[in-house]
Amino acid sequence: MNLCASTDGIFNNLSVPFNKVKAKSASYMAADLVSVGDSWLSFAIKKRLIEPIAGTEDQDWFKYLSQKWKVYLRRNDAGEIDPRGKIWAAPYRWGTTVIASKKSKFRKHNLAPIEDWKDLWQPELAGRISMVNSPREVIGSVLKYRGASYNSNDIDSQVAGGKIAVQQNLALLANQVDPGKFNKVLVWRSEIGLCNSGVFQVRLFDSTYHLKAFAIGDVWVAVGWISDVLPAVKRMSSVAVVVPKSGASCLPFYFDIHIAIRAASRLETKQIGGRVRGPSPLIHQWIEFCLQTARALPFKQEVIPGASPSALESTLVKLPEELLEGKPSLDTNLIAGVLPAEILARFEFLEPLSEATLSDYEWLVVNLQKPAPVLMKRVQHYLSSLIQSFLARATLKS
Repeated sequence: MNLCASTDGIFNNLSVPFNKVKAKSASYMAADLVSVGDSWLSFAIKKRLIEPIAGTEDQDWFKYLSQKWKVYLRRNDAGEIDPRGKIWAAPYRWGTTVIASKKSKFRKHNLAPIEDWKDLWQPELAGRISMVNSPREVIGSVLKYRGASYNSNDIDSQVAGGKIAVQQNLALLANQVDPGKFNKVLVWRSEIGLCNSGVFQVRLFDSTYHLKAFAIGDVWVAVGWISDVLPAVKRMSSVAVVVPKSGASCLPFYFDIHIAIRAASRLETKQIGGRVRGPSPLIHQWIEFCLQTARALPFKQEVIPGASPSALESTLVKLPEELLEGKPSLDTNLIAGVLPAEILARFEFLEPLSEATLSDYEWLVVNLQKPAPVLMKRVQHYLSSLIQSFLARATLKS
C-alpha cells in the first residue's frame, strides 16, 4: 500500500502521459489498484486511465453489494451509466454532503437551527456561510431547495419555475437578501457589525478554506463533505452537523484497476516487474478483505468519516455504550455515521452530467443578473470558476 495525501494527487498522477512517467516499481504505473473519488470516475473511464475489473460477477464481494451499487458501477466506455456496461470500480467508502452550524451564534441571535437546504437562504445568514468549491453542490443545493433532484437533466421541465427560478435562487444564495426584507436585515446587520454593502449569502466558495473560516468564526455555517467536516468539527465546541432532511448527494470512493495493465506493456522497461503482464491475481481477495462486515466498525465508531458500502441498505445497529465511552458528543442527525432511514431514502448518487445539462449550468452563470454591475461580476467570477474547475476535471465541453 502506498498512501497519497489526497485523491486529487492520485488522479493527477494517473493523468500524466505514459511517455512522461518514470516507470518504477513504486510508481502509479505499477499499481494494481488505485483509489479515486466519484467525481473522476467517468473521466477516468472515458480517457482509458483505468480498465474494467474482470470476473466481478463471480466474486462474493460483488454478489453481496446492494443493487443500487451494481446499477451505479456499471458503465459503458464513455463513463455513462449503462445496464449493459462493465464494472469499472469497487466501492470501499461513501459519504454525503452535510451542513455544520455554530449553535452558540444561532442561540445568541435567536435563529432557528439548520435542518434543510432552504435554511441557507435565511436573510440573517447573509455573509455567514462558506461552501465547498463544487458546481454540483452549489447548483445542486438550489435544485434540492426547489424540490428537484441533483441529477435533473432538464431543468426547465423537471424543476418548478425552470431555469429562471433556479437562477433567481442562485442569485440570492450568492447575493444580497430578498429586497422585501432588506430594511429589516439592514438593522440586524448593523447590530452585529456586518457591512451592508455587497454582502453575499455565501461568503466563501472554497474546498480548502471553507472549514478554516468556520473554525475561526468568520462564518457560522459551513456546507461540505462529511469526510472533511466531521474530523474538523470534532475539535470544536457547540457545533451541530446535519444531513439536510430533503436529501443530499452520495460521494463514493472506489478502488479501480489502473489502465497501466495494457499501456505498461508498451514501455521498454523491466522496472515494474510482472505488472506488464496484467493485474495481480490477488485483487479480488483485497477487495473482499476491505468489504468485510468487521471492517465497517471504524466507520460506526466514527474513527473514519463516512460509511461502508453495506450501510447503504442495512439496518442500523446502535453501538454498545463501552465503544462510545469517552468520545465527545456531537449534535447530529447521523446515526453511527450513517444517515437516518428517512433521509437515506432521499439521498442521490451524482450521475454524470449530459452535454445539455452542462449547457444549462453555463446558462445559469451567463444569465445571472444582479442589481449592481460589481455584484454581477463577482457572482459570475465565483460561479464561472466553479464551472470551469468542474469542466477542466471532467474535460467535458461547456
